[in-house]
Amino acid sequence: MLYDSLVAESRRNDPLDDVRSAALDRARWLVDLLERQRAEPRWSMGSRHRPSEAEEAAIQARIDGRLAACADEEGRAAVLCLMLASRFDSAGSRRYDSEIGTVFPRVRGWTPDEVAVMLLRVTEFDMGYWSAGPLGTALDAAERLGADGCRAVAPWLRRAHAKLMSGDASTHVRGPLVKRLRALLTRADAAHIPEGLIPPYAPWAAPLRDRANTLPAPELADFVRHLAALSGPRPTQRWRRTCLERADAATARNLVADALRALAEDDPLCSRRSGAHTGWLNGRHHYHYLVQQSDGDLARGVVWAAALTGGQATVRHLGALALRAGGPGSDVIEDLKLAGATINALAETGDPASLETLWRLRSRIRHRALRKQLDTALVTAAGKQGITAEQLVERSVPDHGLAADGSLERELGGHRVRMTIEDAATVRLTFTRPDGGTSRTAPAAVKDGFPDELRELKALAKEVRGTLSGERARVEALMSTGREWPYDEWRRHYRDHPVTGTLVRGLIWEFQDTVGQWHAVAPMAEPPGEPERVRLWHPIRASADDIRSWRERLVAERLRQPFKQAFREIYLLTPAEEETGVYSNRFAAHIVHYRQLYALFKERGWQSNFLGPYDGGYDGHARAEFGDGEWRACFHHEPAADDDGSYAPEHAATDQVRFERRNGRRWQEVPLAEVPPPVFSEAMRDVDLFVGVTSIAADPDWTDRGEDRYAGYWRTATFGALTANAEVRRAALERIVPRLKIADRCTLDGRFLIVRGDLRTYKIHLGSSNILMEPDDAYLCIVPSRGKADAKVFLPFEDDRLSLILSKAFLLAADTKITDMTILRQIKRGT
Repeated sequence: MLYDSLVAESRRNDPLDDVRSAALDRARWLVDLLERQRAEPRWSMGSRHRPSEAEEAAIQARIDGRLAACADEEGRAAVLCLMLASRFDSAGSRRYDSEIGTVFPRVRGWTPDEVAVMLLRVTEFDMGYWSAGPLGTALDAAERLGADGCRAVAPWLRRAHAKLMSGDASTHVRGPLVKRLRALLTRADAAHIPEGLIPPYAPWAAPLRDRANTLPAPELADFVRHLAALSGPRPTQRWRRTCLERADAATARNLVADALRALAEDDPLCSRRSGAHTGWLNGRHHYHYLVQQSDGDLARGVVWAAALTGGQATVRHLGALALRAGGPGSDVIEDLKLAGATINALAETGDPASLETLWRLRSRIRHRALRKQLDTALVTAAGKQGITAEQLVERSVPDHGLAADGSLERELGGHRVRMTIEDAATVRLTFTRPDGGTSRTAPAAVKDGFPDELRELKALAKEVRGTLSGERARVEALMSTGREWPYDEWRRHYRDHPVTGTLVRGLIWEFQDTVGQWHAVAPMAEPPGEPERVRLWHPIRASADDIRSWRERLVAERLRQPFKQAFREIYLLTPAEEETGVYSNRFAAHIVHYRQLYALFKERGWQSNFLGPYDGGYDGHARAEFGDGEWRACFHHEPAADDDGSYAPEHAATDQVRFERRNGRRWQEVPLAEVPPPVFSEAMRDVDLFVGVTSIAADPDWTDRGEDRYAGYWRTATFGALTANAEVRRAALERIVPRLKIADRCTLDGRFLIVRGDLRTYKIHLGSSNILMEPDDAYLCIVPSRGKADAKVFLPFEDDRLSLILSKAFLLAADTKITDMTILRQIKRGT
């Protein structure tokens, strides 16, 4: 019988035996009804019988009716019986949530022993999804007890808290229950910190754990509970004020500072010893991590408390922790919540050193969500210092301790080590021996005698390269903004900066005099007079004669710019685009290598979904912001017709380019005519680059595919009209070719560089760099090697395609010296 089973199960030889027995006796009628409802199928008169639906409904009606009429004492006994008869796991047995809900809200007079029975019953099973509701009921009853009652049930409250923290209930279920349990435990003992609230083994929690064990106090318990109450990446102002008050009350500022340092530097946890996957990892596979998921709130509270109370002393550790939890190549698996909280906390320290730290993180962290939080953090930090986000970025570029000329020197055992920024892409270490000899590799005396110092210098050089790369991209992005600076501010944060200045001094700038006139000044030159304002020169604002003059000067004086400026492509609105209104088809209907295109999107800072045979993968939308984030370009593309439905298409077809303007937090599509010319030109320049680099027209091996559906497109595009990018390449060659050793063998003719060899004459297309041979325009396939082109030819800007064209020109001008038989066979086939 069910009654006998429940009585037997209720005998635990503990002080609660009498409470359970009394409840079962008082509600014996309920036990009998439950037994009838649970009746197993039985044989009667040769047939199998079980209660029909009507019989079950009648029994349920009797149960509900009796429960609805129960007075307090009988109602409490009924609730206990129902919980004793329930199971709170996935074993398939009956739960009585509905019946308990019928009687519980009306019952009063709960005793500590009755509450203890409920808490003990719920915690007899794993604290997961099934037991969350019954635990809430037990806590409802506990919350009706006074302070003395809470103290009486404290052991069972602690047991429930420990089980809940180690269970697998989801965060949104566990969070409210944990909060209620901790409030009850505080009512029972203000100095008690619930078991599991401070992780028992995590190294980072050791300072809190040691203080709690040696000097327990209500103030410390209040502080720890407050830290664990932070569930998001950014706390409220009220949480921050309370945090400062409780940290001081508990004299715990050093505690959170030590915990932060441990998070940033100490050994991580290992899944071999603890973690959700310990059972199935079985010691053969494991991972390292910083914080258990259930301890995440406390860890984020520690981070914020350290940032709010520690000031400048915490900035270094905050930066290290953000990179450790969210950066590439870390020694632990990423923890985006912890990294995000750390980034946000950095912005709130109010210390100028945090700006440099945020900037370094921005150049190293690649995760999209964290980069958004970094941008928000930079804006927050800017507001705290009363400057714009753009000014903040300019002022937070690290100088890495370099001298004004971008160099740094160290003495290591008689050897002088010099680190220098040589150009926009090169940071070099040079070693000078005591005898005055120099080398680019570390001498054995430095390697063996000063390994730590050498390692630090190499790490610093790597950091400087990262900053230099980030600054190059940032300064080039200014080409679309039209920004202006006061001269003194520009000189301090641009020209005279050890890193940024290396780039800035190689560009053309315009200076405004006292009467408002703008004057362009050559790279490395000083502005005339006393200029008031400065802006970056853009060819879209200059006349054709001025552009031509600047290009000739750069080549003549061998001035290499960090990125294309004087030779920059210009894209103006065409009549066809004026007619289409809101979109441009200028770069539509090209066939491109898709993976190469997607990689180029990421390299140039465009965000795009990935094409493929899944929801959202049939249409591509690549987007990038211009003009200080006020404008956005969208480049549409889709899988090409030869897509076979595999994970990613081999080829994609390009489509329209559209523009949007920021409107609050939303984007609003606008006609092309409303887009500022620098924004339009810079966006279309990127799209031209995407198409030009990834188009199958630039693939020299395409003709080896035989008959192909895209053969017609390839023949048309590979030797077709020049794009703006190719036109600039032609303008550069007009100035470079006369200075070459092979100048007498080269001429420019329309779309081609004509090279006269001894065996044949060759036409190199200035867009695709592919080659036709006279007199029959036979195609010559030359696959470029992976090495660099001839470095002896000065180029005023970096352009791989231009380098490739010149490399082929030198090769073909001396065609009788070619030894590659695959090339020779093609040349001699028509001679």
